[in-house]
Amino acid sequence: MVNEASARAGSGPDPSPGGRVPDPAHQPSPATDTGRAQAGPTQPGQGPHAKKHHHPHAVTWPEARTRAARAGRRTPRRETGKVALDAALGQILATPLTALTDLPSFDTSAMDGWAVAGPGPWDVRAEAILAGHARPRPLADGEAVRIATGARVPQEATAVLRSEHGTTDDKGGLHPQREVVHGQDIRPRGQECRSGDQLLPAGSLVTPAVLGLAAAAGYDELEVLVRPRAEVLILGDELLTEGLPQEGLIRDALGPMLPPWLRSLGAEVIAARRLGDDAKALLKAVKESPADLVVTTGGTASGPVDHVHPTLRALGAELLVDGVQVRPGHPMLLARLPGDRHLVGLPGNPLAAVSGLLTLAEPLLRRLSGHPAVEPYHAATRDEIHGHPHDTRLVPVVLRGDEAVPLHYNGPAMLRGIAASDGLAVVPPGGAKPGQELEILDLPWALSPLTPEGCFT
Repeated sequence: MVNEASARAGSGPDPSPGGRVPDPAHQPSPATDTGRAQAGPTQPGQGPHAKKHHHPHAVTWPEARTRAARAGRRTPRRETGKVALDAALGQILATPLTALTDLPSFDTSAMDGWAVAGPGPWDVRAEAILAGHARPRPLADGEAVRIATGARVPQEATAVLRSEHGTTDDKGGLHPQREVVHGQDIRPRGQECRSGDQLLPAGSLVTPAVLGLAAAAGYDELEVLVRPRAEVLILGDELLTEGLPQEGLIRDALGPMLPPWLRSLGAEVIAARRLGDDAKALLKAVKESPADLVVTTGGTASGPVDHVHPTLRALGAELLVDGVQVRPGHPMLLARLPGDRHLVGLPGNPLAAVSGLLTLAEPLLRRLSGHPAVEPYHAATRDEIHGHPHDTRLVPVVLRGDEAVPLHYNGPAMLRGIAASDGLAVVPPGGAKPGQELEILDLPWALSPLTPEGCFT
């Protein structure tokens, strides 16, 4: 399979639409932004004199994301299903979350202390009321009883006196140390909600807090939108699944990376298969896949073993995006398959594939899974970022306060920068100056407080 763009390590700046302007702080990658190779030796058709492949139908980066979102919106309403609470995290409520009971379902003590009836001082009963015990005996006026947080408040109790606000005498009398207000430190039945109240609307994301609320409200399972199914097809005869790269063969970085990344975007990954450079196997796999989204890696160019476009033509697919004006990742594509399924064709280089995921797969899956649109946010770049003359660039950054710090190792074949980053900065054509506000694309993890030394530009 012939790489789509020529390798330019050491060849100097290329201001043409198909070239990249090298970043002086950037560590050169041995492979360029291609539809094929993940890394490794120069392939046939590469090198300083290789002919550039152009994408006459390439669209701008914002337009590509818009088309991907629109494609997902056109898909008929997805099926729903009930799942246990422990399987619902990250899914979308298909129906409103409605209270099945009052919360709390009985009057409870908000503090450790004494439940008291009437004004003090009070005579203290010998027993104590603990959480989880049966209904306690009613209190008579002038009585008090020890009570634990969360325990059921006895009938006729007028308040709960906190442990630190009362003292007892030798005769078992309880004396308040401050004024006691009627109803203090009692959580009355229905304080949070009444049975039948809507707690959350349909379309809400199931977070850990939502799981807690659902459990408190008495749910054992939730009605959610069924996750869109995704299948990953890894192409390329040069890929190894274990051991060190050797004799022109390279390790498959996308097989381990793509399935969990797709899951983080809301998909259920039903399979990840390696097909090599087999046109018949690719056609059969795409045609027979039960997935809502088929994701391929590599093969999006026009070389002798680049089989994605011929496969789409053979299936009568509709090309929605055929190339994007973005670096890395410009050979990416999006197609609608028969049966209202979709295919996202990712470039073979790892960071270029990440670019394709965030450009095409993320907005498509967000629509298919029912996730709400993500509000964009911006941060000022700390340093100058060199840009492509005509294309958008996606550059790994870490966030430090209000600033985005661009990272080294941002070539299309490199994962070192993205592995240390908090997100990708969207750099407009021509680059960005220090202090310029840039849109930031979040990554699913984006939690690392530290960045390994040597990754900063």
